[in-house]
Amino acid sequence: MGRHAHTRAHARARTGTPGRRPALLAGLSALVVAVVVAALVWWVSGRDGSTAEAAECADPETVRVTVAPELGALAEQLLADPLTLDGSSCAVAEVTATEPLQTLAALGSLDAAALPQVWVPDSSLWAARAGSTALEAAGSLATSPLVLATSRAAAEELGWTATPPTWGEALGTGRPLAVPDLAASAEGLSVLAAVRQSLGGDEDADNAVVQAVLAAGRGDVPTVGDALAAGTDGGADAPLVPVSEQEVLTTNQEAGSDSLVAVYPSDGSPALDYPVLRVGAPEDDATAAVDAVVGALTSDSAAAEARAAGFRAQDGTAPEGAGAGTGVQEAAPEQLQLDPAALQALLGRLSSLATPSRLLTVIDVSTSMNAPAGNGTRATLARDATKSALTLLPDSYSGGVWAFAYQLDGERDWVELAPLRTFGTDVGGQTHRQLIDQQFDTLPSLLAPGGTGLYDTTLAAVRAARDAYDPNAVNSVVLITDGDNDDDEAGLQLEQLLSTLRAEADPARPVKVIGIALGPDADLGALEQIGEATGGAAYQALDPEDLQGVLFDAIRRRS
Repeated sequence: MGRHAHTRAHARARTGTPGRRPALLAGLSALVVAVVVAALVWWVSGRDGSTAEAAECADPETVRVTVAPELGALAEQLLADPLTLDGSSCAVAEVTATEPLQTLAALGSLDAAALPQVWVPDSSLWAARAGSTALEAAGSLATSPLVLATSRAAAEELGWTATPPTWGEALGTGRPLAVPDLAASAEGLSVLAAVRQSLGGDEDADNAVVQAVLAAGRGDVPTVGDALAAGTDGGADAPLVPVSEQEVLTTNQEAGSDSLVAVYPSDGSPALDYPVLRVGAPEDDATAAVDAVVGALTSDSAAAEARAAGFRAQDGTAPEGAGAGTGVQEAAPEQLQLDPAALQALLGRLSSLATPSRLLTVIDVSTSMNAPAGNGTRATLARDATKSALTLLPDSYSGGVWAFAYQLDGERDWVELAPLRTFGTDVGGQTHRQLIDQQFDTLPSLLAPGGTGLYDTTLAAVRAARDAYDPNAVNSVVLITDGDNDDDEAGLQLEQLLSTLRAEADPARPVKVIGIALGPDADLGALEQIGEATGGAAYQALDPEDLQGVLFDAIRRRS
């Protein structure tokens, strides 16, 4: 069993550039190819593997069984022998170990004859995502609570061996967090749902989860496999990785070590419940065979074998080998119940981040931006907030920066500081991200006397974003201003701007305007009308600390 858990962890580590975390949500695109992969799995496995077993009865009935990878050896062991039915017939199981995401894709696309008749994924979350496919829960093969794995030295340094953290506190340590791919991993989604619930389940909690996802997507945190390896090595700087308790136990057993430890958060642990699911409506003559396989997987003897493989029983009875010196505790942790509806909603919100953003950030540099704010000015506040947000956006996102005031560049109200490009693009020996970061630093020095050419700049920015439109991204203009439009003579007025935005709107190239009213003097009403005309939104940041949260909220709601 250990080799299956080990293989799964290292398969995760092989994705993306070695030593760097791939975009967390890139797994969503795997749905396109997973159908082909799943089809090949069924074609290669065929029905020949059961020939020897079938020879032991005159009338064998093959039952197709698909299980999560870490259950492969266990399921093969439990179903190795033909299961006697009435008379001379028997059920012969054909076991395939496949990632749940691949099976989920197959359920929605392949013919019934190519689908499993019994499916044991790692979590009931997959059944909730199966759409119209008929699935009937028939019990559970095993269970394993989700924990935070790290080195024993790191847990001691954080004080967690004496006082475990909540899930929310664990997110705020500043230590790298290797979140599994949300599209392909029930662990990752469950843990982020636990974090959100721990932080109160409100919009601030949503923003904290979005920050964690975007930061992990930057590629500067370890893969799950690398994080487990670092924990096993025992260093005090080991990252945190949410995995199942079973994976901690089997990783230590393979390494012959107890350096990797499971931290059980104080607000409880969600669990992988390994449901045994009947798939579709079996043919009348196959019902008995499917029932026999389901019975074998949900029997007391199966539960005992599951405990021997590192899982817990349904009542929380510890896996064999748990306890002191193994990295996992013998006592069952308190189970954290997650709201299924809230969890699916969270998946939808996080899945929207799979589509990259193309953000043209347009920042007011009129004289009023020199007004005091917090420990600096509105200009330094805008600089610091945008720089902080930039650190979280993945390299697959794109961005550009404009500054604007009134007649900032001759008679033009705006100036381009950085064009729209993908953040990871090389620009003269530095990345576009680094170029933008440098331009944000210049904002306080660009303050210009006079007013704010808000409306002319807005129209120009929308047109520029549309000209540089990327059909594979969410294209937006983020407009940060602390005033209202001062160009009353030669420039556009609000009604002219709104009518032009509506007239020029292109459904094939939509560009949203996200307006941020910085301070009490900004024209929030005008920004709201601009947002409505473009399918965007408007926010107000009255206090210095508001702007950071508003930027994250704008990213979260961008779709």
